[in-house]
Amino acid sequence: MGGLGGLPSGLAGGTSRAGVGGLIGGGLSEISTRFRQNGHGDAVDSWVGTGPNAEVAPRDLERAIGSDVLDDLTEHTGLSRDELLARLSRELPKAVDQYTPHGRVPNDDDMRGWQG
Repeated sequence: MGGLGGLPSGLAGGTSRAGVGGLIGGGLSEISTRFRQNGHGDAVDSWVGTGPNAEVAPRDLERAIGSDVLDDLTEHTGLSRDELLARLSRELPKAVDQYTPHGRVPNDDDMRGWQG
């Protein structure tokens, strides 16, 4: 899930467009797939859709994201695993929502537009 590489800067100091853009650019489809595989497709659908965002518990995020990715993120951010999961549970739904304003996962042309 290499697309999470842009997330630490957003977590450490607020959600920056570059940080979240890195997440979305490399991993929105993978995030969606992982959440679906772990029984949380409804949550990710709410983030992509235009309605309210469903909450996701830190424990559910941990299962969906995977230990290897969380280990990398804790190393890059310097946050404890619990703090990282707490922040992700707050920020990931907002980030996905922000980068899917039309209720769909962006395609390659959309991504080129964000990169300037």
